[in-house]
Amino acid sequence: MPTVLEDKIHVRTPPRQWRFDLVLQRFALVGIIVAVWWLLSLSMPHFILPGPPRVFVALSELSASGDLWLNLGITLGRVGTGFVLATAIGLPLGIVLGSQRKLGEFFEPIIPVMNTVSSAIWATFAIIWFGVSNGTTVFVVFMTAMPLIITNVWQGTRSVNADFIELAHTLRMPDWKVMVKIYLPTILPYFFSGARLAFGFGWRVSLVAETLGSSSGVGYRLRQAADLIQTDHVFAWTITLVVMMAVLEMGVLRPLENYLFRWKKEAENA
Repeated sequence: MPTVLEDKIHVRTPPRQWRFDLVLQRFALVGIIVAVWWLLSLSMPHFILPGPPRVFVALSELSASGDLWLNLGITLGRVGTGFVLATAIGLPLGIVLGSQRKLGEFFEPIIPVMNTVSSAIWATFAIIWFGVSNGTTVFVVFMTAMPLIITNVWQGTRSVNADFIELAHTLRMPDWKVMVKIYLPTILPYFFSGARLAFGFGWRVSLVAETLGSSSGVGYRLRQAADLIQTDHVFAWTITLVVMMAVLEMGVLRPLENYLFRWKKEAENA
């Protein structure tokens, strides 16, 4: 008679097989979306809904001319700069507000308000202050990402076990060691969750900022294509941005998170 452990081993799907099935499902989903898009485009003018072949030609032309990679790199650089600045300021602020309860309670109403402010409003202020420049997009990404990082790090700091902190103080452990040994292991999962969310929002709001206050980048080229009624180019730029976000999310951020916090899964399976 098989044991419970043997039953679990027998039922559990091998990880590689599960991943292969998941990839097939996602490819099937993309195929269905493209097929529906192509069928709808047959009954509409190309300047309203261009079909996949026309968009593929436009994408090939943009790629061959170098325009695609140039503007994609510009947008990625702006988003990356705003995100790094948001992390550099949001991480220590979140730790301070979470560890200093009275200070956190004083500033607590401000963070939710900052999270609810529209990116279009930040873009308007940025245009007034920085004009049509890289600073506009960087500022909008920064103001969107920073409150998200502060909020998550704040929650992570609050979840640190107070008994551990008290024990560390009793043993006269240096502050830097308390931070490295107690705070950071608890905060990092919260920070990484907030950072992924902030980076995703940063990509979205960068389009708004570049549309309103920039003379380069994906958002600017999208607006330019829309003004010229080049709908195939609008679709091409949109697909490029979606693919780039998916590659960064599934090819960089998620594997990095799985690698950094693999100990959590090992502890759960133990």
